[in-house]
Amino acid sequence: MLEMTRETFEELVAEALDRIPPELTRLMDNVAVFVEDEPPADDPELLGLYEGTPLTERGEWYAGVLPDRITIYRGPTLRMCESREDVVAETEITVVHEIAHHFGIDDARLHALGYG
Repeated sequence: MLEMTRETFEELVAEALDRIPPELTRLMDNVAVFVEDEPPADDPELLGLYEGTPLTERGEWYAGVLPDRITIYRGPTLRMCESREDVVAETEITVVHEIAHHFGIDDARLHALGYG
């Protein structure tokens, strides 16, 4: 398994977020991004997870709720990658994938776009 400190991995996630075009990040609303070492035990290879209400499903009722949560998992990413460059690429794909869920884009469409 590739070794990388949590701090370094968090920096890569932050850099991936910085590469999201500003016109999209301005549209993101009430969402927080976290890094955790491992995903839930029932899905040990999960790279990222979006939990919340996509922007496309929010209505007048949407007020006073906790932020949506995007979690990027360090362990499975490092286990599947062979180099730092692979981690950078995979982290970027995962971040875009989870942000797309925030915008209401489903897995089928993401796979078709190459963000599987």
